[in-house]
Amino acid sequence: MTNKSRTSLTLTALALAAVFALVLLRADAPHVYAITGARIVTAAGAPIESGTLVIRNGLIEAVGASIVVPGDATIIDGKGLTLYPGLIDMGNAAGLDVPTAAAPRDARTRMELERWKRQSILHPYIEAANYVKSDAPELGRLAPVGITTILSLPPGDIVSGRSSLVNVIAPEDQPQIGNVADERRGLYVVKTPVALHIALVDRAQGTGYPESLFGVIAFIRQAFLDAQHYQAEWAYYEKLKTAPRPVYDQALDALQPALAGRLPVVFHVNSALDIRRALALAKEFRLTAIISGAQEADQVVDDLKAQKTRVIFSLNLPTRSRLLAPDADEPIRVIRQRVNAPKVPGELDRAGVQFAFQSGGLREPADFVRNAAKVVKAGLSPEVAIKALTINAATIAGAADRLGSLEKGKIANLVATDGDLFDEKTKVKHVFIDGRLVDLEAAAPARPAGRGARPGR
Repeated sequence: MTNKSRTSLTLTALALAAVFALVLLRADAPHVYAITGARIVTAAGAPIESGTLVIRNGLIEAVGASIVVPGDATIIDGKGLTLYPGLIDMGNAAGLDVPTAAAPRDARTRMELERWKRQSILHPYIEAANYVKSDAPELGRLAPVGITTILSLPPGDIVSGRSSLVNVIAPEDQPQIGNVADERRGLYVVKTPVALHIALVDRAQGTGYPESLFGVIAFIRQAFLDAQHYQAEWAYYEKLKTAPRPVYDQALDALQPALAGRLPVVFHVNSALDIRRALALAKEFRLTAIISGAQEADQVVDDLKAQKTRVIFSLNLPTRSRLLAPDADEPIRVIRQRVNAPKVPGELDRAGVQFAFQSGGLREPADFVRNAAKVVKAGLSPEVAIKALTINAATIAGAADRLGSLEKGKIANLVATDGDLFDEKTKVKHVFIDGRLVDLEAAAPARPAGRGARPGR
């Protein structure tokens, strides 16, 4: 080997060693924080009036009243601050980019049009985690108000797909070895899939079957019947091997986990009557049902308890339409629902029905906490409201082992405020997601969005 070759090999080895050293350095970068002297609302027990919480490598390393601060920790003085688990919004489509199939322009047969229609209203195979936009600014806007995690909902009509639990900000990329980088959207995902989502809604006139609510219910019921038959066909084929091979159907195949009870089914409904209709479908097919929206859930608490059904209550509280004249009349049912909606979570709590909260299409992130405060004012205890925003949400999402409370070993998603979360004057001072301190100035919206939207100083 020539001296030139030896020199080249030496330089290559040194370069590789430098890269590996950088990777190890980044991997071992402590991201260690100790928040001291803060009031800690753990959502897993009684609040700690003055305690310390230690974060290391994305997890909560220790929490308590007499924790020794590690020597390598960055210390944050928590005097005057209250720590909460990161808030979880159990219904939000922010940061998703799901392509939709356009109607065929030159369809030669009615069958082609029907296939397209079926594909547009029955796509249980679409999974939100696969369509999260990397570093989506609309996701980042949620952090300054304390929302650290959302149940990401695939958009769509009737059977829209599978939700995913995602953090609203991802950590920085680690250096890559080789030329193929990891999928960045995967850094956001906490758990996927979480649930299958179905909406019982009236469709626009002129769209064809299913156009009415009864048509929608019939379509959903037929889809599950077809999925049962599909499963039986495949079981028969796998057993005999001599029977004709069934035709693979992506939609019916994707319904199997729900039919087997392995994947909960979230029904998006609001009225008491529609909630009962959803519960009837769930009972018929032995589905693990969750009711979402639920503006009139207080009227069916006995039905919910009988089927051990949990609720995701929408904090997009009904308001009087701005298009109405000041002296215009409204149906009494609409007025009653608007007045009663903030009281519903209190009724669910008194009945022993577990529930969480979702934003349900709220335009301003700050309204999520503001409307939760309205629910508290209407009779729900603050302690239960905090649980609905944190540990209850994590439990319903099947992720209570990793999120939702400030306990040792859980993901370090947390919020530090300068007062009670539901106080109008309270400001968010710090937010941690995956153990990283969020730059609230960078994540905040360009214009003030009301209470809690501006990071405190």
